[in-house]
Amino acid sequence: MKKSWILSFIMSFVLLGGVFAPAGSYASAADDSTTTYSEDEYYEVDTTEEEPELTAEEAEFLDYLDALTTPAVYEKKALDAVGGSTYITSSNRKSFYLKLNNTAIPNYTKYVSMLKQIKPENAELKKIHAKLIKGSYAQLEGYQLFKKSVAKTKVNSNLLKQGNDKIATGIKSIQQYHAEIKAYGEKLGYQM
Repeated sequence: MKKSWILSFIMSFVLLGGVFAPAGSYASAADDSTTTYSEDEYYEVDTTEEEPELTAEEAEFLDYLDALTTPAVYEKKALDAVGGSTYITSSNRKSFYLKLNNTAIPNYTKYVSMLKQIKPENAELKKIHAKLIKGSYAQLEGYQLFKKSVAKTKVNSNLLKQGNDKIATGIKSIQQYHAEIKAYGEKLGYQM
């Protein structure tokens, strides 16, 4: 049970850009024993469940998911700066340019750089991770094209379209990554 809870928490954080667990859950998880006593005797009953040892593949998978939590912070900052759907006009292009230049591109560059530093040893996990890097890099290129398209006083619609195409390519690759990492986790016995 604990194994699936940890995995769910890490995947939620990575895939949704951060999850806040209630503070009380940490305190209750720390105390896994119950004290029982009567007038004559006092004894402590251990209520922790014995978890089976992790296989090397499971341990590497959990380490991989854990390694994704730090880069996810930068991804969230970048995506929050850009916003969901933004319609760019000549009147809002300067503020969009500043968001891209000052927040989104630097944070997303850091995110992609940190993803490239994660090197899973498992061949299947390495292949899946490559799709995340490919999709994230395509999105970074899309943001850079957006920046170029709004750098001048007139919005360059050709560059804007190229940026949208790069973002769409990146999203497709990242969605493929999510499907494959979910299948990989379920193959190892995790509920995802």
